[in-house]
Amino acid sequence: MKKVLILSCSTGQGHNSCAQAMKDYYEQQHIDCDIQDSLDFIGKRVSRFLSWGHSFVYRHLPWLFRWGYQLSEKHPAVFKEGSLVYKALSSGTDRMNQYITEGNYTTVICTHIFSAMMLTHMLQKHPLPIQTAFIATDYTCYPGANACDLQKYFIADDSFTDDFVRMGVQREKVIAAGIPVRSTFYNHTEKADAKRLLGIRSNSKHLLIMCGSMGCGPIAKMMKQISKEMTEDIEVSVICGTNKRLFKRLSRRYKRKPHIHIIGYTNQMPLYMDSADLYLTKPGGISITEAAVKCLPMAFVNAVAGCEQYNMDFFLNMGAAITADTPKKLAVKSMKLLRSPTERHDMEKCLQEHKPPNGAECIYKELQ
Repeated sequence: MKKVLILSCSTGQGHNSCAQAMKDYYEQQHIDCDIQDSLDFIGKRVSRFLSWGHSFVYRHLPWLFRWGYQLSEKHPAVFKEGSLVYKALSSGTDRMNQYITEGNYTTVICTHIFSAMMLTHMLQKHPLPIQTAFIATDYTCYPGANACDLQKYFIADDSFTDDFVRMGVQREKVIAAGIPVRSTFYNHTEKADAKRLLGIRSNSKHLLIMCGSMGCGPIAKMMKQISKEMTEDIEVSVICGTNKRLFKRLSRRYKRKPHIHIIGYTNQMPLYMDSADLYLTKPGGISITEAAVKCLPMAFVNAVAGCEQYNMDFFLNMGAAITADTPKKLAVKSMKLLRSPTERHDMEKCLQEHKPPNGAECIYKELQ
């Protein structure tokens, strides 16, 4: 009997969101599927510390995240066997083996490169007759892919196949399946209806702003400029996610602005995207794939770079997004685009032509 385990990693919500999208799809097919944080096998305290550390650096020290990612790109040996990173990750593989064996899992899917490295080491030490796969949640090939040896590698787009091959992955193992997003993003609500349901005027041009589930990036700085540029026919919704400090700060500042809506955590992102005319966001792999499924033009704030730089470049080159050098310039440029229906229509056409496949469905079929 088929039973699936998805190994995620609590270093950012995107990997968990991808894992949940896969779990939902498997369960729709009546197949048992579980999600587990692979860092828990090293130790729950370690997992909590790394999760907290990632969130802290991501929000407050993006330059450090950028530096670390560039370092790992230039020096791939940091993930090689014998390295400190490798030793730390491999320390949990005995517990991973016990968990997989006792759970009677037949398929193990990794949504983070650390999970894939741990699973690779586990199989070298404890060979098991299981099906294995890795899902890339960004539009690039990750540092550390050379330290993994799984059966299938699912990537966002075929244009990245050669990058994985250069990292030592056999070409026949690489499959362009798209990035899995939750099934609710494939449901469509007409723009006018979506606006009505969210309390947005039907004749308003709607700017949706969100910088990841953690609400990082210069949102407050951009909103200061956007509020100056707004006209009566524009409404703005800012999704602060789990960033309670940002939510309180913006709520106080714009409480007398009826056309600026400050929202905390929400489970209605598909509806907000359906209602939006432009999406101002950081280029996280999952969130921009969700927007691409909705054919929603994007404006990118390059908050942390790293793998997100590649995500941004992919959609900029497609003609489906814009960016700018500074938050102020991006705010001005976004408002200008909001007032240009022709330019936004051209961006929508680009997204329709390159609309990503249903990643969860493609991966499910490939692993049958």
